[in-house]
Amino acid sequence: MTDAPKAEQASNTEKNPDDWTTADEPMTGAQASYLKTLCEETDHDFDSSLTKAEASKLIDDLQQQSKRLKGTRGGDAK
Repeated sequence: MTDAPKAEQASNTEKNPDDWTTADEPMTGAQASYLKTLCEETDHDFDSSLTKAEASKLIDDLQQQSKRLKGTRGGDAK
């Protein structure tokens, strides 16, 4: 038996937000802070009532629109 992690094990960061067990909870403070920044950069209205899953998806979308993030890992098309 080995202690090495399995290479094929998927990362939690790659899980679909709709499948999160906490998807319907209010977005976290970190999500809200980052989302506010992205909303300002992209002229998008900030909605403080988003769930964790909704905020995550919107963050992904706005990263694609952010001029600051274009050409960086966070702004690359998936």
